[in-house]
Amino acid sequence: MSRSALLVGSEALPFSKTGGLADVMGALPSALSRLGWRVTVVTPRYRGVADGTLVERSPVSIGAQTFSVGYFDAPLADGARALLVDVPELYDRDQLYNVGTTDYADNPRRFALLARAALEWVARRRERVDVIHAHDWQAGLAPVYLETSYAAHPVLRGTASIFTIHNLAYQGLFTPDWLPRLDLPWDLFSVDRMEYWGHISFLKGGINAATMLTTVSRTYAREIQTPEFGYGFEGILRRRATDLAGILNGIDTTAWDPAHDPHIPVAYTSEKLKGKREAKGAVLSRYGMAAADDALARPLIGMISRMVDQKGLDLIAAISETLPRLGASFVVLGTGEDRYQNMWRGLAARHPDLIGVHVGFDEALAHLIEAGADAFLMPSRFEPCGLNQMYSLRYGTVPIVRAVGGLADTVADYGPGKPGATGIVFTDYTPEALLDALNRAITLFQDRAKWRALQRAGMKLDYSWDRSAQEYVKIYDRAIAQAATRVSAAP
Repeated sequence: MSRSALLVGSEALPFSKTGGLADVMGALPSALSRLGWRVTVVTPRYRGVADGTLVERSPVSIGAQTFSVGYFDAPLADGARALLVDVPELYDRDQLYNVGTTDYADNPRRFALLARAALEWVARRRERVDVIHAHDWQAGLAPVYLETSYAAHPVLRGTASIFTIHNLAYQGLFTPDWLPRLDLPWDLFSVDRMEYWGHISFLKGGINAATMLTTVSRTYAREIQTPEFGYGFEGILRRRATDLAGILNGIDTTAWDPAHDPHIPVAYTSEKLKGKREAKGAVLSRYGMAAADDALARPLIGMISRMVDQKGLDLIAAISETLPRLGASFVVLGTGEDRYQNMWRGLAARHPDLIGVHVGFDEALAHLIEAGADAFLMPSRFEPCGLNQMYSLRYGTVPIVRAVGGLADTVADYGPGKPGATGIVFTDYTPEALLDALNRAITLFQDRAKWRALQRAGMKLDYSWDRSAQEYVKIYDRAIAQAATRVSAAP
């Protein structure tokens, strides 16, 4: 009989999205299903979501409040399915988490209810699941409730739990008076459970309660155990180091495939790269930049990013006046802080044939940039996983990245005595190191044979979700074995 997993998260494609969590929750279930697992995703049914068939409505209590919860069943690819949790008073809102920069005041209740609704679904069916896999702080109470409210439940007792940290910077911090309002005992307000600088942390609760922990790259798993990247959690993560694994997110190799991409003018492969030149001309024209032979001969460096310090925009700002003199063209797509949006707009206005900027987001343009750019810039301060460097590798677009998180795990630096090179990598978080990396890339671009070899090496790599799912199954198996050992050892 196949094993089963229940994945709990606050957003999932195709139903909702604010970031990379939705991509994981949308793609991992189907990849696990292809490996023979029975997979159900539990996520809120937010405003505007019309998917799913109502299969049950039942009461679920949180503290003194009882909610009528509707469960809507929606099929996913390859036999996986989603359960959309319908509670209009909690989820029928303008945005998923906040209005502007202000979080909803009842977010603790909203996401505690999500965890409880997922566990209640299993409990009422009296069919054990092998693994409950919670994602990020919004689902952090699922492992906590397993250890407390459901510790002796005949169906849920001893169920293995996985907690995945997608970005440690978001910790789910709330005042401790929420504990009783969420049916949680006061003894959780301790330094080794959920207490964090006078608050409770859903993230910390998930870290301490789960059977096993994962994060989204091997390097990030090491980094978050250090003061530089740990946000004060490095101690508890070091304590759980033997239960922590880094598994790279995958990419959708159907949607991101230069051989079949409807958003690019000419399909191409690693053996026939001519289509990249056609895409390059199309990108330049789309940005209103010169697309004559001399422009096509210059390296085109693309960037698709939030314009914030985390993504290295402060480094770029420090060398911004040097960029037009490097012998390359730049195209940028994204949104973010006004100062960085204005920086790019000012550069584009002063150097319209060398620098193009589109403030906003456009999925088709993102595909065109990945295909048409010669190189792709990701100078991140920290990057738990990153996806664009993997898209770039698949499209023969050489990544220029800083050696952090998933960037370090996916891009190998070019240089003497460095076999398997697929990009340009720098280490120090300084403007000088970024400028040196750009100059190395621009110089290497002039050697067409070496550049082609670099492109083709990247295009041969496999960063599909099928590869990542196999790693998750190994963690699931470990967690199931550990949970079984704990149950057998219990009095």
